[in-house]
Amino acid sequence: MIESHYPAGMSLDAVAQHPVALVEFPADNPEQALRFWVGVLGVDLQEREAGEGAGWQTHSGRTELGVHRRGPGPGDRFSLPYFSVPDLPAALRRVEELGGSVIHPSPPWAICRDSEGNPFALMATQQRQRTQ
Repeated sequence: MIESHYPAGMSLDAVAQHPVALVEFPADNPEQALRFWVGVLGVDLQEREAGEGAGWQTHSGRTELGVHRRGPGPGDRFSLPYFSVPDLPAALRRVEELGGSVIHPSPPWAICRDSEGNPFALMATQQRQRTQ
C-alpha cells in the first residue's frame, strides 16, 4: 500500500499542488535520446530558446521535458520523474523497442531506464487521477 511509504500526516495532494516545471535528461548521444523521448511520449522537442541553456526542450506551457548533452556536473547524472501514460503495457513495450529497459514493473507504476541509461518512471493515467 502506497500510504505505508509516507510519514503519518503526509498527503499526496501536495504533489498535485506543486507540479514539476521541467524534467531534464542528460545524454551521451542526444540524437538517440531525442528519438527515444519523442517515440515514448509523443512530445515535440525543439532547440532551446535564448536563456534556456543548451539542448532541446518542449514548449507546451505545462511541465516541460528537456534533453542536453551530458556534462561533468552532478546535475548531469540522472533524474527520476514520473510520467503519466494512458496505456502502461503499451508504453513499456515502446520503452524496450526504443532501446530502453524496464527495471521494476509493478503496475500501476514501472521504473525504467531510457536509451541513455537515465532512470524514470511511468504511471498509468487512471492511477494519477486517483492520487490527485
